[in-house]
Amino acid sequence: MKNLQDYNISYSLDENINLMKEIFKDDNTLKIKKLQNQFNPNMVCCIFFINGMVDENIISEYIIKPIITNRISSNLNQMDTFQDQIIMSCSSEKTKDISKLVDAVLMGNTALFLECENNCLIIKSQGWQTRNIEEPTVEKALRGPREGFNECLMVNLSMIRRKIKSNKLKFNFMTIGDITNTDICIAYIEGLAEEKILENLYSQLNAIKIDGILDVKYIQEYIDKEPFSIFETTGSTEKPDVVASKLLEGRIAVLVDGSPVVMTLPYIFIELFQSADDYSLNYYFSSINRILRIFGFLSTISIPPIYLALVTQHQEFIPTPLMMSIYASRISTPLPTILELTGLLIVFEELREAGARMPSFIGQALSIVGALVLGTAAVDARFVSAPIIIVVGMSGIAGLITPNLNGASNVIKIALIFLSSILGLYGYIIGMTFLLIHLFKLDSFGIPYMSNLTTFNMQSLKDTAVRFPAWYMRLRPRYMTNNHIRSNGGKNHE
Repeated sequence: MKNLQDYNISYSLDENINLMKEIFKDDNTLKIKKLQNQFNPNMVCCIFFINGMVDENIISEYIIKPIITNRISSNLNQMDTFQDQIIMSCSSEKTKDISKLVDAVLMGNTALFLECENNCLIIKSQGWQTRNIEEPTVEKALRGPREGFNECLMVNLSMIRRKIKSNKLKFNFMTIGDITNTDICIAYIEGLAEEKILENLYSQLNAIKIDGILDVKYIQEYIDKEPFSIFETTGSTEKPDVVASKLLEGRIAVLVDGSPVVMTLPYIFIELFQSADDYSLNYYFSSINRILRIFGFLSTISIPPIYLALVTQHQEFIPTPLMMSIYASRISTPLPTILELTGLLIVFEELREAGARMPSFIGQALSIVGALVLGTAAVDARFVSAPIIIVVGMSGIAGLITPNLNGASNVIKIALIFLSSILGLYGYIIGMTFLLIHLFKLDSFGIPYMSNLTTFNMQSLKDTAVRFPAWYMRLRPRYMTNNHIRSNGGKNHE
């Protein structure tokens, strides 16, 4: 098959019809309809569109009906007459570019060819089915907005626009994917987003060479400066209010057509423990919840390795009655503690994954019943000890508080268990030290990953481990933008 650049639009309507048939050979979704004006039999044209990608009411009422029923006289600028006077569309464009024509038809637009015209008219007629706006299942809100993005790019942009009604909100489009030609949009607020970060993002996006982009995660892996790190250096969300708040802080959002997930950048470590609910609830409760999330992350990675280190190498740190109880429960168990621990952690993750993948009406029951039945049976059969069940359960429940860190938590947990089995508490301390060193080495588009956690500046600490009142946080993040002052109803508390 020839390249699209090798084709040219002809003055002959029949040749143009054969041209489109050749380009879309063996594609039965291409629809071709020849039309003739009832008052001027010499006025013949043809429209092309992809079935299922268009709104047939638009084509019938605003394209076909005007062409057939209006009085059309022959003139030298026939295509201009159709564009300006006949076709009832808010968006139409003439073109001679075959590549542009094919892309437009594949995106759900209609192409119109006229006899004796060597160009075509592209008419906006998109109308495919989209999912309704619903609350994201992984980001359920206790209070505040409940709408979530869907797979339609323009619908997602409209939800952001409704929240930020400003001409400074900019949407720039790009196309990535040699085969899929996927539309992506870079959203930012002019004057707040750093120009250096924007330039860096554009250069990395332009360097992407791939056949297809089906989700924002594809882009994330290409632009991530630390691709082998277990921590995400770009954020992701399905909530328009979260994206709007990030944009107002000077961040940048990347949206992909066909994906309900929006990527935000730069992204720092403390954001992993922040939730949209934090800003809809009382700041006392929000701060408590945020501290619980931080404590949950530390608990899920620390409880198993510390238990292993204490039981196997540092029994002197355990009170004697508790040590005797642990010893009694382990008398008849055949496996060493490290195998018990790792085995049950794997089983817990399998139950969690099964519960997430199963239909919602049985997934929760499967997780609860499976854990109870397997845990009780394993202890009764003396296959594992009861304290191990408690340790794994506590670690697993603590990990559910921070679902965004689930993958990283599991990797860190396994590494700390391995080090603790060899070096005891010293291994745990060494592992945590390396973890902190790694976190402090990371950055997201030039912004240190641990920003706001290594400063004694009160303004920078007001939205980290705790959330101060909204009227008290009068400055935007200092590491994001030079335009720090934020309007807050005249209150300028330091």
